[in-house]
Amino acid sequence: MTTLYHAPMSRSSSILALVRELDPTIDVQTVTVRRPDGSGGPDPKNPHPEGRVPYLVDGAEHLRERGAIVLYLTDKYPDAGLAPKVGEPGRGAYLTWLSYYQGVMEPVFIMTMLDQATPESIRAYGSFDDVIASLDHALQKGPYLLGTHYSAADLLCASPFQWMPHMVPDNARIRDWVARCSERPSVAQVVAEEMAPA
Repeated sequence: MTTLYHAPMSRSSSILALVRELDPTIDVQTVTVRRPDGSGGPDPKNPHPEGRVPYLVDGAEHLRERGAIVLYLTDKYPDAGLAPKVGEPGRGAYLTWLSYYQGVMEPVFIMTMLDQATPESIRAYGSFDDVIASLDHALQKGPYLLGTHYSAADLLCASPFQWMPHMVPDNARIRDWVARCSERPSVAQVVAEEMAPA
């Protein structure tokens, strides 16, 4: 049994969309988490050691962090075609984008959103404009980060723009890419469900 622990309107929403792409029979357990406004709190049902999401349990395997979960699931379901297989062209770029998202994009987005970017953080991670330039450079070669085909790297890297549309830059290439990724049925379904009035 594979189980995803998920909280709506959180970092796990993109993983829920990925699960729906790969295997909708994966069990999804909805849990509470502590929210930035101080509401919510850890859920005793959630096995994540820090009470966060996403958290994936697959038998004896326990995974946290989106980049790791994306890689694990796309390797487990290779026939879905959402990632180059080991040895296939584009595998290195795919791994790079997953790591870039986790190690650079997400910290830069958070610091920018909170208006807490400092000269030191920009030297360490780059600026928001640097991230946009990296995405734009990749998208000059095709409609998706790996070229002509949509992959889970697109799902992950486009996800912050879907939940924070005010951060989509005035850049036609990136705006069109975010729109293409948002039209993916699994993504559109999760966004519609989670953004719907309670």
